[in-house]
Amino acid sequence: MTRDVPTHDVETSDWVEAHERLRSEGFTFFDFLTAVDESDRGQSGPSDGKPAGFDIVTHLYDIAGGARRSILVRTRLEVDDHGAGAPSIASLTGLWRGAAWHERETFEMFGIDFAGFDDGTGQGVRKLLLPASFTGTPLRKSFVLTARASKEW
Repeated sequence: MTRDVPTHDVETSDWVEAHERLRSEGFTFFDFLTAVDESDRGQSGPSDGKPAGFDIVTHLYDIAGGARRSILVRTRLEVDDHGAGAPSIASLTGLWRGAAWHERETFEMFGIDFAGFDDGTGQGVRKLLLPASFTGTPLRKSFVLTARASKEW
C-alpha cells in the first residue's frame, strides 16, 4: 500500500528551526535521516531548478493520540563544481539523540559534515560502519566502484 507523505522543503539555514517547529506541532518521533546525491542535477535528466548538491531528508511521525501523521523534511546542500570541502549542515542531535546514528552513517557514506554533532561521547562525528582504513564516500555518484572499473556491467 502506497501512501502520500507530505514533504516540507526548507532552507538549509532553517534546518534546525524547522525541526523544532515540527516537534512542537507533535512530530516528536524521529524515524530517519539520509541523503540523496543530486550532484549531477541538470547534467542528465530533468532539472527541477535546484542547484546541484545533496538532498538531506528526515522522516518524522506524530504518534500522539493515534494520529500517526508523518512528514518528510528536505533541504538541498549545494556543492561547488570542484567538490572542495565537505558540505555541512547543522546536527539534529540536540533535538533527537537518535539522530546521531543516522548522521554518522550519512557522514561516512556521503561525506556530509554535521555541525554541532553530539552523541554524548565527545568524539564528534566519525565513521560508523566501514573500517577505519577505508577511504572514500561509497554512496556518492562520483565514487568509483572497483567492480565497475575492472569489468563493464
